Amino acid sequence: MGPTRIQHDGVLIVGTGLAGLSAALACAPARALVLAAQPLFKGSSSAWAQGGIAAALGPGDHPSIHAADTVTAGAGLVDASVADDITRRAVAAVERLAKLGAPFDKDAKGHFALNLEAAHAFPRVARVKGDGAGRAIMEAVIAAAMADPNIEIRTGVSLKALLQDASGRVRGVLAKTTSGLVEFVAPATILATGGLGGLYAVTTNPRELRGEGLAAAALAGADIADPEFVQFHPTAIDIGADPAPLATETLRGAGARLIDKDGHPFMAAYHARAELAARDIVARAIHRQRADGLGAFLDAREAVGAAFPERFPAVFAACMAAAIDPRKTPIPVAPAVHYHMGGIAADTHGRTSLPGLFAAGECAATGLHGANRLASNSLLEAAVCGQLAGEAAREIKDPGTPPLPVAPPPELPDRALATLREAMSRDAGVIRDAEGLTRLIGEIDALEAQYGRALPLVTARLIATASLARHESRGGQYRSDFPTMDGSPHRTLINLNDPKAEAAA
Repeated sequence: MGPTRIQHDGVLIVGTGLAGLSAALACAPARALVLAAQPLFKGSSSAWAQGGIAAALGPGDHPSIHAADTVTAGAGLVDASVADDITRRAVAAVERLAKLGAPFDKDAKGHFALNLEAAHAFPRVARVKGDGAGRAIMEAVIAAAMADPNIEIRTGVSLKALLQDASGRVRGVLAKTTSGLVEFVAPATILATGGLGGLYAVTTNPRELRGEGLAAAALAGADIADPEFVQFHPTAIDIGADPAPLATETLRGAGARLIDKDGHPFMAAYHARAELAARDIVARAIHRQRADGLGAFLDAREAVGAAFPERFPAVFAACMAAAIDPRKTPIPVAPAVHYHMGGIAADTHGRTSLPGLFAAGECAATGLHGANRLASNSLLEAAVCGQLAGEAAREIKDPGTPPLPVAPPPELPDRALATLREAMSRDAGVIRDAEGLTRLIGEIDALEAQYGRALPLVTARLIATASLARHESRGGQYRSDFPTMDGSPHRTLINLNDPKAEAAA
């Protein structure tokens, strides 16, 4: 007996983070059916974001300056036109979220209170209760989506594959539900499936995020851009938790300093901007300090001190739960996988190389982030591009073509996933080289031979092979055997329907 089929006469969206629900809210008057494997708030990085959302909201700032900072942070691979477009829409995006009920912090005059984060020329990160932006924004967006009569949300539904007609047009998704396999068929499909931190042993993301939306799109023949560029947040709290709690970058913007085990500040030796250097620079510095046995700690005793519980309640709670009082003791930190700059190649309206398929948020690669995402541009992209994708997808007419049957990919058992996560952290981590990447590809080969072409293995292979093929260090990719930046910036583009790409990936 084959899968059950559900025909939806509107936009089908996979993912309930900020990008997915922004898309759903923008679909009206079309109906939106939103699918997610996890309950609302769970399995989505959006709700975990601490810093906030970047926009040129302050005096002296301007979208063009925000765009320039974005281009600089992206290490030569940002699409400047995309950066211009999204930063111009940023203020309206923040104001739209505020109207939905997101309780952004305000100053005494009623203006947005703004944080300074690394590589930004101005304080421009709109925050909520210091470090609670993601949760508060998602509470407002979820409430709006649940109240919208045009939006239906189904949880407990796991994406397995994309459905396509005989011409290759995407017609929906094959998903696993509590009652078995179901084909959800629709005129337009938006993937907003988030990142891939769960492929690594140390991550600040929900472990459920393993790049499976990206893998399903790749297997369907979508173009995949820049999979090698994985961002490591410099200051995950190093307490052995999985996932690792985050010490927001805003702490460094507020004056917290990185010190070694002897209390000596070390970032000035690595970059002129010290703690406020771009994330890839700070992450590598901390990695090296730890590798050399010097340790790395975030010292906020003077910068924040007694105000910690009020200014940064989420970080304070995470520290206290681990018996670390950050008012009195420096916080042990380590780099952890935090964001994927690569993904399904898409424009700002979510359009991909496959007709009928849109992608938004972290699973998409619009060209905004280049090789290294600027802090707090993630929620911005999710809000802006999620809305634009919803508006574009609602205009798609149903072609009426039947989807071809597709077999679900094999599952990767927990033990095999643990092996993959350790191998990815070891060989596709903060610092990489050909020997380690070749070893990693061999381990992926062995896992695939034993368990089949599971979606996490597809995404892991894309990262490893693209990293091996890029003979330079740039942004989130650092090759110890190619430590300099190539003089000719180029993006990676892979399509698994291309025999050469299939052989490489």
